[in-house]
Amino acid sequence: MKAYVVGRMQIFHPLKRILQRNFCALPEGMASSSEELMKYEYEYSAHNYHPIPMVFSQAKGACIWDPEGNKYLDFLSAYSAVNQGHCHPKVTNALVEQAQRLTLSSRAFYNDKFPIFAERLTTMFGYEMMLPMNTGAEGVETALKLVRKWGYEKKKIQPNEAIIVSCCGCFHGRTLAVISMSCDNEATRGFGPLLPGHLKVDYGDAHALENIFEAHGDRIAGFLFEPIQGEAGVIVPPDGYLKQVRELCSNYNILMIADEIQTGIARTGKMLACDWEDVRPDVVILGKALGAGVIPVSAVLSDKEIMLCIKPGEHGSTFGGNPLASAVGIAALDVVKNERLAERAIRMGEEFRKQLFEVQKQFPQIIKEVRGRGLLNAVELNKEELSPVSAYDICLKMKERGILAKPTHDTIIRLAPPLTISLEELNEASMVLQNVLEMDLPVMRKQMPNAHKPTPHEPCDRCWRHTYKVPDTES
Repeated sequence: MKAYVVGRMQIFHPLKRILQRNFCALPEGMASSSEELMKYEYEYSAHNYHPIPMVFSQAKGACIWDPEGNKYLDFLSAYSAVNQGHCHPKVTNALVEQAQRLTLSSRAFYNDKFPIFAERLTTMFGYEMMLPMNTGAEGVETALKLVRKWGYEKKKIQPNEAIIVSCCGCFHGRTLAVISMSCDNEATRGFGPLLPGHLKVDYGDAHALENIFEAHGDRIAGFLFEPIQGEAGVIVPPDGYLKQVRELCSNYNILMIADEIQTGIARTGKMLACDWEDVRPDVVILGKALGAGVIPVSAVLSDKEIMLCIKPGEHGSTFGGNPLASAVGIAALDVVKNERLAERAIRMGEEFRKQLFEVQKQFPQIIKEVRGRGLLNAVELNKEELSPVSAYDICLKMKERGILAKPTHDTIIRLAPPLTISLEELNEASMVLQNVLEMDLPVMRKQMPNAHKPTPHEPCDRCWRHTYKVPDTES
């Protein structure tokens, strides 16, 4: 019987025939099983994700329940979008209250929530102005446009010659402009022609950055970077790197653009990850936790000299700065501040890494490295020792034991729970990882005895290397 694979599930041919006869509509009010829901998504949604086969039905704090009532602990936090914890009552109350009054005005008119949000956000992070958007990807696009405009108006770069420098291994979203600076072949192939005006540099290498600035500085408008690279595997740069970047950008009159969409808003133990080196970027991009996982909210922060380069009509968004998002954003920031989530992230992160280091001591051949900052952490596994099992397989077994995590680059497991998580819940996660490596991994190896060892990744289309260089870091 022909089957269609969804994650580790199979959808058999009779179901496909039923779906084709349009008999798949869910009866109103009918609760569906996880299996049914995953099948419906497979049939009617584009296949642009490879999710862990588990259905979220209800959430609170760090806890998730599926439709069958099984409880899990969330160690992804929707890629750091729910730093405040799932469904924080202060944020959801703000959403409900505002939704009953006013949801949208568009920026064609003023509304009574956005000005308050704008003042709160700029004051909290120490910038003169903000430009509101909705998603993180929109925030990055906005920053790129803003920096190019500044380059032409203020730096006097020749028309259509502005360059943005970004890092190998970066992840700033999946829009066309952003993938034009990507090292991920899956993100770039089949979507060309890519946009010009981009140069790449090794992450964490200030000397290489200086060489590019020296060679092309008169055309470079900005340097876009993540203070800690998330999708690359929670890569922490060498100590002092951010200060060197700040100095180089100032010396060459190039805007320092920090993508703090994932690292910002207390995730690493500071309000911004750049705060770890007391560095003030010229442009900061925020998103994810700015909406507390309740509604998409993003923003670009900068000072008037830069921000006012964009004039009315040159950029905008129908929903950017809407009153509903503004009310949620205010509440999200208040929760982070009042509950001292940055300080909590430092304490909990230190304790969590201690636990993970203990697991590493028990499995030194399998766990190559534990690294991170605050509650943004990763466990990198040794590919040769792990094979033929993958990090995805490990995450599936962790899910079966109640911990939800997601791999990246085949061998890295990201562990980034809500900042409200308890010490007991952290203990549970480290114990589950230990149990999976001790009990499940040997069984999985026996079940895949004839599997081939993983082949090396194809070289990057841009730099022709199999991996991008990352200097030695301290975790």
